Amino acid sequence: MKDNVTEEHLYLAFSHQYRDSIFPLHTSISLFLLSYCDCKLFKVFLVPTGEDVGAQCVTKNLAGDLEVHLISRCQLPVVVQSCSLPAVVVKDDKFCRAGLSVVLRHIIQKTFEADPSKKDVLELLGFKKTCLKACAEVSQWTRLCEISIPLAVERFLTASPEHCQAIPPDILLLERKLGEPVRVHNDDKIRRQKLQQQKAGAKAAVPVLGEEATEELKPGEVHEHPPSSLELSVAFSKLLAQEAPEAINREAPNIRRTKTSDLPLLDHVFAEGLYFTVADLVLLPCIHQFLVSSKKQGKNLVNLPLISSWYRRVQEVPGVKKAAGKCNMELLQLPELVSAPEEQLQDSASVPDELEEDHEDSHFVGGPRPTMTKLMENGIEAKFSPHPCPSWTLDWTSLPSAVSPGEGKMSRDRALRKQQQLNNLVAAVTKLAKPGDLIVDFCSGGGHVGIVLAYMMPSCQVILIENKELSLIRAKDRSDELGLNNIWFIQANLDYFNGTFNIGVALHACGVATDMVIEHCLRARAAFVISPCCYGFIQNTVKFKYPRSHQFKEILSYKEHMILCRFADQTAVQLPPERRLIGKQCMGLVDLDRAWAAEEHNYSVQVISMEPESCSPKNNMFVGIPT
Repeated sequence: MKDNVTEEHLYLAFSHQYRDSIFPLHTSISLFLLSYCDCKLFKVFLVPTGEDVGAQCVTKNLAGDLEVHLISRCQLPVVVQSCSLPAVVVKDDKFCRAGLSVVLRHIIQKTFEADPSKKDVLELLGFKKTCLKACAEVSQWTRLCEISIPLAVERFLTASPEHCQAIPPDILLLERKLGEPVRVHNDDKIRRQKLQQQKAGAKAAVPVLGEEATEELKPGEVHEHPPSSLELSVAFSKLLAQEAPEAINREAPNIRRTKTSDLPLLDHVFAEGLYFTVADLVLLPCIHQFLVSSKKQGKNLVNLPLISSWYRRVQEVPGVKKAAGKCNMELLQLPELVSAPEEQLQDSASVPDELEEDHEDSHFVGGPRPTMTKLMENGIEAKFSPHPCPSWTLDWTSLPSAVSPGEGKMSRDRALRKQQQLNNLVAAVTKLAKPGDLIVDFCSGGGHVGIVLAYMMPSCQVILIENKELSLIRAKDRSDELGLNNIWFIQANLDYFNGTFNIGVALHACGVATDMVIEHCLRARAAFVISPCCYGFIQNTVKFKYPRSHQFKEILSYKEHMILCRFADQTAVQLPPERRLIGKQCMGLVDLDRAWAAEEHNYSVQVISMEPESCSPKNNMFVGIPT
């Protein structure tokens, strides 16, 4: 165990306590993970969402040996007040982590750093440590675990008896996903083992729970139902730090010659596939509450055989029952369920269209000219406003090295282009900013924009928001080197930032992220300076539909708009000049649609080309001002 670990404060929302859970469910999930990891590194604060919550109500029957403190929202650190909870901040620091997935991943990493013997805790992050790392705005799986399932269960529990609802669509979606084939690293080898087992007529895998394994289990955690398939053997062998049995590893020649396409598919053992991850710990408190409520209502769970099997299986994982006991979760002992007839499952498991991934028009055939011609016939062409200060530049030679983007570990040529890009954004922000303004650098990366703004405008406050931890840590290090005291850092998905501000800025916000930044600025009635990027990644999401503006919607279909987006990405310098010109025109049209959509909210928006245009293939820039 490492000593001198810096104390961090964990802030959790508290609305009410119901049965054996704290609400919102994000709080129960966070407390459950702390119990599972046996983590005491954080000072935990509950932040009541109402004004009449007494301390005795909050602290009663919480996680056993976990000390919990009460704090009002107005007492939160300033940087935390701008975020949705849960949130973690180092005491007296300006670096905040917000949002369920970011906070849970941080708890796991800090637990392992403090005690490297807890390798099983680190394994919760999955292969390449990417479990729930993709933000909910772009990952349907992260959205389902982090947002959709907790909200669906909360709504289910608060529905009045007379409005007793059917199984929530998001629960049905999870049931469907648990029935999808599993794809894991090196699954070819495991699938060949499964084929060999099938051909041998084996009805069960070689047992993995020998005497040594049983000794490693903690009291009360004996497997009542030993694993009975190859997938279960592989999954629990990893959990118990065992090697897979020798008999499974040998392959017959005919098995080795079998084509990959002819190999049997793998079944889910846990939420993400074969291995137990933090996704299972996120889902367990939610599904537990849903099952308890369903049982009290006398609901038949025959339509959820996979979720029921998963719920039983998770209880067999070492440490889960102990953590549940600490959190006063009385886990149910569900019977084996026989699946409903296929027709009944199809009828009951209908998932609304908005919850399905949008695969329509995923492959676009043809060029952009018909779409561009259609717009021209309706009087719409790419429009670029004149640059307000094309020759404005920072005196980079007089600035400290930590201000320069070259400090962010990039080549000299790229650093020069980055300086040119920053000249454009800083010039535009300088014209808009007033002393005392709060400027938010969205999708800040290593802080190239935010650090320059904080250094050049000491009378303004600057917040950097970025989902990637390492990038934000680099930005924090550069800020510390400069001694900046007007800058804060938030590691979070954009949706978890809900503060007010005066100016929003983003340099090369990728795909839909540009529209998310615009939405944040519109909501705050803030001016914005944004340079978009990765047009080819634009697609319909739960929150955003394309085209964005009324004018474009009246003329273009979603497919036609996506064609513009795909070709807007074809502006690389190695492409022929005529192709780059078409790409630039498509960029202009996509951004014109965005500008007009913002103007529908009483904004004045200009689309400008950066100077020089060679500073980036993605050289468009919005400047939006509320009117």
